[in-house]
Amino acid sequence: MVGYVVGRALGWMLFHVPNRAKLSRTGDGFVALGITCLAYGLTEMAHGYGFLAVFVAALALRSAERDHEYHEKLHDFAEQLERVLMMTLLVIFGGALTDGGLLRALSWQGVAFGLLALFVVRPLSGWIGLAGANCPAAECAVISLYGIRGLGSVYYLSYALQKGAFEAPDLLWSTLAFIVLVSILLHGATVTPVMRYLDWRQTRGHMQREREALGRAR
Repeated sequence: MVGYVVGRALGWMLFHVPNRAKLSRTGDGFVALGITCLAYGLTEMAHGYGFLAVFVAALALRSAERDHEYHEKLHDFAEQLERVLMMTLLVIFGGALTDGGLLRALSWQGVAFGLLALFVVRPLSGWIGLAGANCPAAECAVISLYGIRGLGSVYYLSYALQKGAFEAPDLLWSTLAFIVLVSILLHGATVTPVMRYLDWRQTRGHMQREREALGRAR
């Protein structure tokens, strides 16, 4: 609810107030960061779920004036900021692996769970989530298998450990680090050839449909 209110209020300020707010004219992408922090902070103060509130706020802001070119500015800035933060997290993650002993508590049970999560749970969840989507089977399989690299799980595990008592938290951190590490190495090494294969399949299918159309025209 807080995210929706924040998104609608900012959308009205940006696009519908008299003479329109200057921010939508300057193209300043930093507004995306401000919206994120505002929605997240207010929701957490209200004891809500900040991550979900940010998502809802973005949808509400976009619906305020869907076709305005300023949305592209916000999207581009958010994407660039995400890449910078991702690289920063990867550097910190690498340091924790080499010097912090992040994998020290890893057990064979943790390895088994990590492989199960990567190759069964996440692909199956993604496949179910894409049910009913107008998506070729090969593309659905790739989307389901690759997904995200799991760094967001760091937030969720930290949040859970703050809210409750868990046995062997070191094992949880080591298992999470193993999942993220395997995901980065495996998916990072294979995503380029897989995407090239999908592009080749799409191009071949398009050419085949064109040949069939020409054949019918004759």
